[in-house]
Amino acid sequence: MRIRATAAIAVVSGAIALTAAVVPAAQASGTAQAAAQWRHLAAQARAAQPARTAHATPFGSRAAVKAAAQPPALNVTFSKVLVNGGKPVALGIATYAHVPYTYTLVAKNADPAASDFLTGLFLYRGSAADPASELEGWDPAKCQVTSSTSGPDSVVTTETCKGTIDINAGEGDLVNADAGTSWHTGAVAIDLNGQDPEKADPAKVSVAEKDGFAAPALQRISKLTVNASPEPVKKGKTITITGAFTRANWETNKYGGYAGQHVKLQFRKKTSSTYTTLKTVTTDAHGNLKATSKATVDGYWRYSFAGVSSTTAVTAAGDFVDVR
Repeated sequence: MRIRATAAIAVVSGAIALTAAVVPAAQASGTAQAAAQWRHLAAQARAAQPARTAHATPFGSRAAVKAAAQPPALNVTFSKVLVNGGKPVALGIATYAHVPYTYTLVAKNADPAASDFLTGLFLYRGSAADPASELEGWDPAKCQVTSSTSGPDSVVTTETCKGTIDINAGEGDLVNADAGTSWHTGAVAIDLNGQDPEKADPAKVSVAEKDGFAAPALQRISKLTVNASPEPVKKGKTITITGAFTRANWETNKYGGYAGQHVKLQFRKKTSSTYTTLKTVTTDAHGNLKATSKATVDGYWRYSFAGVSSTTAVTAAGDFVDVR
């Protein structure tokens, strides 16, 4: 889900509902009530941090709550952060994606298994101080304790956590400028310090946050068609191969022509299983393709695009032409 400044009030009030299919899920050791308050509490607690810039965050507006007396420090570190297995996230015009993530959390002198301890990841594009866009999940991560060691002055607990970044490409979560590799991952944990989630004072909520982890690229799904004609054709005559190259427009919720792109024209004989690239064709201002070739043998014609950071790779199904 993408959070913008105009949506900050609704986020903090807990009034946003993306879809009835989304079921709140508490942290493995937490409570459903705490999970329901996750976004509300994280928004207020992070907004109360004096070092943060006053702008919209994945958990609400940092300007929504004025900085107050600082709560106890939360000694938490994050590592092994991995979103979508490191692979790009491809989204069409009506895609609701639950992008999985995992990470390791280590807490010193804090109880991450407590019901008032919540944690999760978020994505942001641009700088952490003033991101252009941010995406996060509806619910906190689910975590499991893997080890706990006690010393004379400390207790160190390690957890493995997993959750999802929830993105609805058909409901304004993305703009076209969000496509590409300029994303980063942030991790956050909050400790209510024993407070009632429904009545928690953000000035008494401890927060730990780390930005700058790697994030996957977000890609606009592309489509490619081909039509070779005439069919059938006499040997030695000219075959015209047309096509259309489009990709998802997250702002109009339609597929639009992808202009100025280099697409490979490929052919394989009827008796072969391998395609050969004959030439590279550039799409026109509307994403259309057109090329010609001499008819020699029966075979299949297709266009193929290798993909770029902002747009998925795609290959059209071969169009068969009978040469007589």
